[in-house]
Amino acid sequence: MVELEDVPELIDPVMVAAFEGWNDAGDAASTAVAHMDDTWGGKVFAELDAEDYYDFQVNRPTVWLDGGIRRITWPTTRLSVIRVTEPKTRDLVLVRGIEPSMRWRSFCQELLALAHELGIEMVVILGALLGDTPHTRPVPVSGVTSDPDVARSLELEESRYEGPTGIVGVLQEACAQAGLPVATFWAAVPHYVAQPPNPKATLALLNKLEDLLDIRVPLGELPDDARAWQLGVDQLAAEDSEVAEYVQQLEEAKDTVDLPEASGEAIAREFERYLRRRDNQPPKTGD
Repeated sequence: MVELEDVPELIDPVMVAAFEGWNDAGDAASTAVAHMDDTWGGKVFAELDAEDYYDFQVNRPTVWLDGGIRRITWPTTRLSVIRVTEPKTRDLVLVRGIEPSMRWRSFCQELLALAHELGIEMVVILGALLGDTPHTRPVPVSGVTSDPDVARSLELEESRYEGPTGIVGVLQEACAQAGLPVATFWAAVPHYVAQPPNPKATLALLNKLEDLLDIRVPLGELPDDARAWQLGVDQLAAEDSEVAEYVQQLEEAKDTVDLPEASGEAIAREFERYLRRRDNQPPKTGD
């Protein structure tokens, strides 16, 4: 069951969720939620009972020292709340955890019950997958929903994927069945550099979330980390002629597909984001 410590009164709340594991290539999605939690000082107010959903031989608890006293942290899913004030005040309920090992339907129902109790207006789920995409180009982020009304209002694709799914897909469907507006953003991570972290994909997910919710996420060192990550992969690719040739093939294929958009809406969106960030910068000394 959900263990509530302190349920806050929320303003226009949106739930943002990400789960480590199969749905989280390069740890891009879970890192995006962790970045917001750390940046805004999220306060954990609830967690799911680990006994109900996790196989501890798969996701083992960890032991740590607290002033010389040994304590155990159990793998679970925790919820925290942060308050965003730019450009307007609203609350985000952040869901951070590991993909559960069992009882996925009960897991989703617990989250939905809490969302109902908190008055959540919308659920946004972040995920990351491996794809045939070059690391040198902007990270593709697809937005999908299984609710046609949400698809029209947010200009997202209606999900037509068929095949194996993870907790992201199951939670999205549970939200839709419950009548709770839901959208999922998937960042594509190059399959030839799948190991975490991937700050470039994390940054891309945060940018999409900003656009959707009209919020401003302080990015800190993420842009620098993303540039350093790309430079590091450039150097690795340059040392292997086969990898370099493969990356070039991916670049050519990507550029051919994206050429019409690159000269239109994509550039306009990036410019609008730049202007919004510039307008929110504090004035320089002497201005």
